[in-house]
Amino acid sequence: MQSNLWTVHVDGSALPNPGRMRIGGAALAPDGQSHSFSLPLPGTGCNNEAEARAAIHALQWLWQLGAREVLLYTDNSILAEQLAQPAPKPIARLAEIYDKARAAQSAFDRVQVQWIPRHRNAVADSLARGDGGQDAGFKDS
Repeated sequence: MQSNLWTVHVDGSALPNPGRMRIGGAALAPDGQSHSFSLPLPGTGCNNEAEARAAIHALQWLWQLGAREVLLYTDNSILAEQLAQPAPKPIARLAEIYDKARAAQSAFDRVQVQWIPRHRNAVADSLARGDGGQDAGFKDS
């Protein structure tokens, strides 16, 4: 049975925190092709906002690439809680951004969000910091 599952690792950074934001992500398509993104964001914000914006960008990007089933990995426990739980504890200051992330998620047939430790998210972290991440074999798309 062939899987239609896309796997994506996302990360966001704000330097200093709060500060200038960047996002990054690396995806593996069901056919084995890898894709990545690394982008600065306008304005300033905190790391939790950057993480949520990385997830939104990744989901919109994957939708355009034809993904309908996604396994999204993040090293941000707040983002994982906000997207994986049916009724997460509200965070008033970031409610709008998490609502956008959930809306992006709802377009898919299936999205599973899983928290992973930071050391297992090194490529996305490098891309979010603008360090490249090319050493892992991901290509820009």
